[in-house]
Amino acid sequence: MPATADARYDLIIIGSGPGGGAVAWRLAATGKRILILERGGYLPRSRDNWDTREVFTKARYQAKETWTAANGEEFHPGLHYFVGGNSKVYGAALFRLRTSDFGAVRHEDGISPAWPLGYEALAPCYQLAEDLYRIRGLRGDDPTEPPADRPYPCPPVEHEPRIAALSDNLRRLGHRPFHLPMAVLLDQDAAGDALPDSTCIRCDHCDGYPCPVNAKADAQVVCVDPTLHDHPNVTMMTHAFADRLLTDAPGGSVTGVEVVIGDGEAAIRRMFAADVVVVACGALSSALLMLRSGNAAHPDGLGNASGLVGRNYMRHNNSIVLAVSRTPNPTRFQKTLGLNDFYHAPENGGMGEWDYPLGHIQMVGKSDGAQIEAEALPGFLQRFPEAPFGWIARHSIDFWLQSEDLPLPQNRISYSGGRVRLDLTPTNAQAHRRLRAALRRILDHVDIHPHLFDRTLYFGQDVPIGGTAHQAGTMRFGPDPASAVLDLDCKVHGIDNLYVADASFFPSIGAVNPTLTIIANAIRVADRIGERLVA
Repeated sequence: MPATADARYDLIIIGSGPGGGAVAWRLAATGKRILILERGGYLPRSRDNWDTREVFTKARYQAKETWTAANGEEFHPGLHYFVGGNSKVYGAALFRLRTSDFGAVRHEDGISPAWPLGYEALAPCYQLAEDLYRIRGLRGDDPTEPPADRPYPCPPVEHEPRIAALSDNLRRLGHRPFHLPMAVLLDQDAAGDALPDSTCIRCDHCDGYPCPVNAKADAQVVCVDPTLHDHPNVTMMTHAFADRLLTDAPGGSVTGVEVVIGDGEAAIRRMFAADVVVVACGALSSALLMLRSGNAAHPDGLGNASGLVGRNYMRHNNSIVLAVSRTPNPTRFQKTLGLNDFYHAPENGGMGEWDYPLGHIQMVGKSDGAQIEAEALPGFLQRFPEAPFGWIARHSIDFWLQSEDLPLPQNRISYSGGRVRLDLTPTNAQAHRRLRAALRRILDHVDIHPHLFDRTLYFGQDVPIGGTAHQAGTMRFGPDPASAVLDLDCKVHGIDNLYVADASFFPSIGAVNPTLTIIANAIRVADRIGERLVA
């Protein structure tokens, strides 16, 4: 179907997640005509959002796509196409990358490369991002935290008694637990309980669930909706899939975005033009858009003269494990505690034989009986043969373990035979195993059974370990067009008006959640775009 030409805008932003939402929020006050294109709609607000079977077992909100792995096996990627993007189901723990993450870091499997910009280039934007997302935290509580000029905008989410006891026990062992920096819209009293008018009620269905009361500070809640409400110059089109980017004949400028609106036979194809286009679909989808947009000037895809579009994909080595406490754990909002004692190589908890970083540990959302039953973990049946799933849930304490993986050129997203193919060679697996072993040793000293049981449903059905939630690195930035897709302002090398504002630009990923870095860099990129829009 041919595309019909539509109105021209000053700026088109493709994607309404943390990156695209931050660009729209930052540039709305310029008064320029801005169009946000979102391939999904608003995620439904329903009691099913708190239903474990609907969200995890049935993967109700996960994208209904089938991709192939390098071995030909099919899987469903852990993507969510809604206003706000994957932040609608994120865990809301927002970290700055550590200062050391911007330099080269040595791992057993190789070097995690240095960034072409240092921490100081992003520090002011990190502060803006923390204020925007109203992060609750305690500055200086985390010993690995990078320097900052101001406290967090809100005090930390208080531990509930069982987690406070765990924190105290960890400190007695010489560890340095800290309050997680959380982006939740909570008003709490001195005891940490939600006040009567608080949006967040400290429920036990936050981490990985979409919030039906909009109590998570996600891209829709804090960026997109307020921007649309306050700035009539910004509009958003939902159910609008950006199929291709069009360029002029020499290929040096994007002239339009071909968009498919709707589904099936009722779908229509339209073309929108803008002075500047920002791609913020997520690292995987953004790379696919660039590859789909090849033309005579860019035969291998836009910006792909280096052959790097889609390559160097990273997603962290992630796992969620459940331990069984000898005493009940009635905690509802469990995700308040983190531990970075194993983040840097010299601090590996006395593990002198291993001279590499291990990674990050934090609490994760509380298990319930339905999750445990759905995952049917055989270890439970062997070690607790008489215990019903509900009893195990009441005694469970749940942890998220995260280690850095390395950007390998062969780890890539591409098209093969018209289908999406994701190639993934795991790296740094030994460090992740050692991180798990370190946690197991700790638990043996804090009145918790040291046996760890894997929880897998959080990552979505049939998704390889780590899933795609922390996707990054498919269009790295750098000054040299031969070794980078984007320049230091995240403008595509060789294309004058095309920018990228998601995690595609990451040269490395560190071992903390990438979302705050996406937001901070999107603000930095927006400021560069703003300078040219108002010139």
